[in-house]
Formats: sequence, structure tokens, C-alpha cells
Amino acid sequence: MSAKRARDLTDLQVAQQEVPGHKEMLNYGLGFFGIVLIWTMVGTFLAFYYTDVVGISAGVVGTLMLVSRLLDGVTDIGMGSIVDRTKTKHGRARPWILWMGIPFAVSGVLLFAVPDISMTGKIIYAYATYILLILTYTAISIPYKTLLGLMTQDPKGRSLVNVYTGVFTMLSTILVMTLAEPIASAIGGGFGWTAIAIAIGVIIVVTCYTSFRSTTERVDVQTIAKPKKVVPFKIEFKALLTNKYWVIITIYCVFAFTLNALLTGAGIYYATYIFGNSSYFSLFALTLFLPTIICFFFIGKLAGRFGKRNVALFVSVIAIFGSLVKLIDPSSLTIYLIGNVIQGFGLIPIITLLYAMINDTTEYGEWKTGFRTAGLVNSAASFGMKVGTGIGGGLIGWMLAFGGYRGAVAEQTAAASQMILALNIHLPLLFTVLQAILLWMYKLDKQYPRILDELGKRKLAK
Repeated sequence: MSAKRARDLTDLQVAQQEVPGHKEMLNYGLGFFGIVLIWTMVGTFLAFYYTDVVGISAGVVGTLMLVSRLLDGVTDIGMGSIVDRTKTKHGRARPWILWMGIPFAVSGVLLFAVPDISMTGKIIYAYATYILLILTYTAISIPYKTLLGLMTQDPKGRSLVNVYTGVFTMLSTILVMTLAEPIASAIGGGFGWTAIAIAIGVIIVVTCYTSFRSTTERVDVQTIAKPKKVVPFKIEFKALLTNKYWVIITIYCVFAFTLNALLTGAGIYYATYIFGNSSYFSLFALTLFLPTIICFFFIGKLAGRFGKRNVALFVSVIAIFGSLVKLIDPSSLTIYLIGNVIQGFGLIPIITLLYAMINDTTEYGEWKTGFRTAGLVNSAASFGMKVGTGIGGGLIGWMLAFGGYRGAVAEQTAAASQMILALNIHLPLLFTVLQAILLWMYKLDKQYPRILDELGKRKLAK
């Protein structure tokens, strides 16, 4: 290899491991703020909106949630492959954030604007708009998550970017969970929810454009400038399945997002029918995210010192005790809120560390198979997230239907109340344990520095 090529590759490796500036990290996280606003609306209030505002039965809603997510999960894989093959002057991932901002915003508004038509028409409309939303979400979220891996290859840098993302994710989640229901109730009727969706849509367009303009792709830039050998999708996907850490983190995504869907989506039913006051849901949200709020001041240093996986495992084990505390007296608001705080530790990895851990598996896959498939890695992990969210939403609808739940009534049957308890306490306990087991199996952090070093030597040897 010529001396010039060696210098070029060395310069490229330095650039790839360059840590983005704080302003760039801030703007990357800002883009996630808008995206998560509508996604939190969907995960937290859509089932309630369908059952108690639109009047669709809980069983139909449960089926809608799961079927639509499974269908869309298949498109995630395709979108990841598209991102890996995208070649523009703006990079691979960034252009999609610009292209899909407006369609995603519009789909969110349509979702919370079910017209006053026949029940069959409402169900058809719900299916069509829900599928549209998750398709546009796929087209913007897969590139967005992939961009994290393309901004830097430095593990600490990725952790820091993920922390910025986590700050905005948490902020948008808390805003929706604490303010959406009171504002919608104050406005009144279905239009209250539509008005909130319109406001969120405007925010999405602005934040996505800002993020597009203010970020840079540094990793794998040589494949943008030069023709890249196209690897058949079948071979790429087979290589992905041999990436054991990707498999672990994807299954973790299924369990973690099923848990997240239960803690958020089922909480409004608990507040309304167990405690008799839907406004208590705002307290649920604040206490659930309290550990993450506090953790933001330390997570960067903790992850740098102990590793992302070790921090994630530790807080997940703590979270197991949250459900156990709630079991002491499920009818006590004080005990429930204390359990919520403890259970909130389990959300710390999802909000602050998960996307960095997913993108770390890209380098492991490249080291093991020779193929770098950042988009495919993120899309497949996103499939796990959507499956988990779909399972959570499906469980809410089906279990409520099994208990004889009826929307917008003053009091539920004993069976329906028991299902609400199971959705908020018993099932979250199960999925928190499963989440901790999978994190114990994820041991990539120790290997990662050696993997980066060997990948660099391979490029110099070519």
C-alpha cells in the first residue's frame, strides 16, 4: 500500500473517531425531541383515545396495535437496506430526516383526527392512518438512529450523543405524559387531542430541519465518494444473524419496549379506574422519569468509567423491586408512586444508552463478517422495538377486552380492574426481569476497543 493511501486511511480513522461538538450533539438530540413527541402520544394515549373518545372496542384496538406493528416491522429491514445504499452529497442518513419530516408530521395529525362516521369506517380509518404513521416513522427514525453511528466511531462520543438524545427524549416524553391529557380535557372532545397533534406536527417539521442542517456524517464517508461494492441483501441479512450481540440487543428491545408500552399505555387506565382520577397519570409520569432526570447528571461519566452495559444492568436490577413494592398495596397512591420511582430505573438504559449500544454492534458485525451494515443493524433493532411496542399495545387491548372493559364508564367490573392491575404491576415485573437477563448476556463493551483497533489495521492492510 502506498504511503499516501496509508496517510489517507489514518486521517480517515482520526475523522471517524472525532467526537462531535456539543452544539452538534445538541441539535441531533433536538431532532429526536419532535419525533418522540408524537411517538409518546401514540404509545401513551392512542389506545385510550380509541377506546374512550372514539368508542372503538378494546379488543379491536389490541389487534390493531399488534398487527400494524408486525406489518411495519418487516419494512424496517427494507428501510435499513435503503439507507445503507443511499448516496447523496448530504450523506446516507441525513437526507431522509429532511425528506420525511413533513409526511411524518401530517400522519401524526391524521391519527388523532378520527372523523365521526360509522364504527366500521372508524376502524378502517384507524388502521389506515396508524399504518401510515408507523411507515413514515420508519422512514425517518431508521436514518436518524443510523446517523448516530455515522457521526462518530468513538464509544464515549456515541455515549455522549446518546445522552443528549436521552435528555430531549425524556423532556418530550414528560411533556406529553403530564400535559397532553389535561390540555385535551380542557379543550374538550376529540378536537382536544387533534389540536395537540397539530402543535406537535409543527414542532416535528422545525426540529427535523434543524437537525438535518446541523449534523455531519464522518464514519464510512469513503463509500460516499467512491463506488461501493453492492453486497446482496441475502448475504447481509445472513451476516446480521451471526452477530450475537445484535441478536441480544434486538431481543432486549422487544422486552424493553413491551415494558415501556405497558408502563405508559396502561397507566392512564390505572389512574382513571383504580384511583378514580385520570389527572393522577401526570404524577405517574413524573415519578417514573425521576431516576432518569437525576441520572442525566452522571450517566456520561458512569458509562465512561464502568461501561454502558454495566450501568444498564445495574439500574435494571434495581427496577425489579419497583413492581414488588407496588404489590404491597396496589390501592395506595403513595406506595404506587414509590414503586414507580424504583421502576423508573429500568427506563434509564432505554433513554440514555440503548442507541449507542445498538450502533456498537455495527463494528462487531463488521469485525466478524467483513460487512458494515449500519442501516440494517438499526432497522432490525427498530423491528424489535416495534414488535415490543406492538405486543405491549396488543396486551393492553386484549386483556382489557378479556376482563370485559367498557370505555368511558364510571366504574369497571372486578375482572376488568384485575386486568388493569396485571397490566401495570404483574407483567412489568416479568419483563423487567427478562430485560436484566439479556443485559447480563451483552458483553460487547470489553471487546470493543480491540475490535476498533483490528478494523483499523485491516483497512491499513488493504
